[in-house]
Amino acid sequence: MNLSKTYLVTGGSGFLGVELIKRLVEQGFNLRAVARNEGQLINLKEQFPTVEILTGDISDDFTAKKACVGVAGVFHLAAYKHVGLAEDNVKQCVDSNVIGTLNILQHSQHCDFVIGISTDKAAQVKGIYGATKLIQEGLFREYEKVNRETKYRTVRYGNVLYSTGSVLCKWKDKLPRGEEIIITDPEATRFYWTVEQAVDLIFDCLKNAKDSTPHHFPMKAIRMADLLECMMEKYGQAPVKVIGLQKGENMHEIIVDNGTDSSSAPRYSKEEIMQLI
Repeated sequence: MNLSKTYLVTGGSGFLGVELIKRLVEQGFNLRAVARNEGQLINLKEQFPTVEILTGDISDDFTAKKACVGVAGVFHLAAYKHVGLAEDNVKQCVDSNVIGTLNILQHSQHCDFVIGISTDKAAQVKGIYGATKLIQEGLFREYEKVNRETKYRTVRYGNVLYSTGSVLCKWKDKLPRGEEIIITDPEATRFYWTVEQAVDLIFDCLKNAKDSTPHHFPMKAIRMADLLECMMEKYGQAPVKVIGLQKGENMHEIIVDNGTDSSSAPRYSKEEIMQLI
C-alpha cells in the first residue's frame, strides 16, 4: 500500500468497516468509503473527516463503478450478514453478497488488490448466507485466473464479538432490565474473537497470503451456554427461553474444509470470556 494512493472500503460504516478505517487513517492512508446507511456515513465522516464518503448500494452497477474510480485497492466488507434474515430475504442477500461483489470485482480490475471478507458459514453451507459467501469466494478465484495484475485475497473467520445484530448485543441490552433472554441451543458452539483481531487478519492476509485461498487464523470457540452464563453473571439475571437452532444455522462450525469444528477447538476459559464481554 502507498500513502499517496486512495483505497476503497465497501461497507465502510459497518461494525468492522469503522474499525478498519480507524486503523488505516491512523496509518495515514487516503480512503473512500461506500455504504447504504446515510446516518452511519455521516457519523463516519464526523469521526474521520479525511475519509471521502459515498452513499449507495454496490448491487447497483453505477454505484460500484463510481466507488472504484481512481482507487488503488479495495477492502470489500459490504455484505448482508444476518443468517436468519438471509433465509427470509434471499434476493436482498444475493444482491448484496453476490451481485454487489461481482460489480466491485468488475470495476476494480485496475487495482493492486481486492480483499474480500468471508465467513466460517462458507465452509459448511447450511443456509443462504453461507451459500452467498461461498459464491463470493468462487468469484474471487475466477477473477484471479483472468486478471493476474490484481491480487485477489479472501479472509475467513467466525463471529466477531458485539458485531451489529449479534446475540451479545441483545443479551447485554436485556439482562440489566431482567427481560427474557432467547437462546437457540445451549450446546451449540461458535468461534469468536474481537473486532481488533478481525482487522489484524485482514492486514496479515494482505502481507502473507499468496492467492485467493481463504486466509485464516486459528480461533477459539465458546459453548453458547457458557457464554450466556458469563453474560448473566456480569450483567444480571433473567428468564431464558430455548428455541432450538434456526434455519440456516449449524450446531457447530468449521473455519476451513475438513478443519477442526468448534466443538473440538480450544475453548475460552471463563476468565477469558468475562474479559471479552
